[in-house]
Amino acid sequence: MKKIGFLSFGHWSAAPHSATRSASDVLLQSIELAVAAEELGADGAYFRVHHFAQQLASPFPLLAAVGARTRRIEIGTGVIDMRYENPFYMAEDAGAADLISGGRLQLGISRGSPEQVIEGWRYFGYTPAEGSSDADMGRRHGEVFYELLKGEGFARPNPRPMFPNPPGLLRLEPFSAGLRERIWWGSGSNATAIWAAQQGMNLQSSTLKADETGEPFHVQQAKQIRAYRAAWKEAGHTREPRVSVSRSIFALVNDRDRQYFGAGSDSDQIGVIDNMRAVFGRSYAAEPDRLVEQLRADEAIAEADTLLLTVPNQLGVAYNTHVIESILTHVAPALGWR
Repeated sequence: MKKIGFLSFGHWSAAPHSATRSASDVLLQSIELAVAAEELGADGAYFRVHHFAQQLASPFPLLAAVGARTRRIEIGTGVIDMRYENPFYMAEDAGAADLISGGRLQLGISRGSPEQVIEGWRYFGYTPAEGSSDADMGRRHGEVFYELLKGEGFARPNPRPMFPNPPGLLRLEPFSAGLRERIWWGSGSNATAIWAAQQGMNLQSSTLKADETGEPFHVQQAKQIRAYRAAWKEAGHTREPRVSVSRSIFALVNDRDRQYFGAGSDSDQIGVIDNMRAVFGRSYAAEPDRLVEQLRADEAIAEADTLLLTVPNQLGVAYNTHVIESILTHVAPALGWR
């Protein structure tokens, strides 16, 4: 069995054939797609976070709205760029959204990726400490946020408060018990995957990673996951960690599918991101029988317990519901995922 969800990057544009022509379109359609995915039996609705772009940005209003409209499906991010975040305010937002959903949040966080503007986090009021990088700052914000989710008191109460206080030091409210075990770190390298394991966070491994060996993407990603699991075991954590991978996967079952995705690339891509040579995973698009064969050979998918399907959100709710349903119906059972 494998958990299967979708990951939306939340694009909108005024292009003639875009079904999401405004931020309002994306937000409302994201909620509707989550509802539809839950009805299909999918396990997760995840959303990307980008700033200064025509994409989804502040995640917590959306997560809370999805939580209020659904009952079972996991609701998450992949990922929140912690360079932009106040960990204290974020802990309050996350606690509220998790309580609204009944404890279904699965928050992916990370030090972040290249954004639309130069050092955009400076506009949010954040500057790396002397001798530190923005990546260091993102990881530090992540550590503080993760620590706050323990729910331990740390703030001295006012001796003359407006409202009565419980005894002892105060914590941030609202607090949602269990959320800390549902925090994931988005990792693009073996070293950061090992760091996430040491911290006790789940692992989100995306559609790209540092090209550390020159091997195919799925092979390198599988090795990253194994290194993470080994580090988790060595750290002595008592619970079982979770690991997700993201893939663009399309079952070609009708002419519209073939028109959109029948001529796509079927090989990894190499690029440079943040001055780092990176390998980008291939997309999968084929008739269901052929697709099953291709996915069976993907070592990283085999290693992960959760698969996030990156959906083309600008094609609208109805088509993306079809994309998800096609995988759940024509592909997942043959691979033993259902």
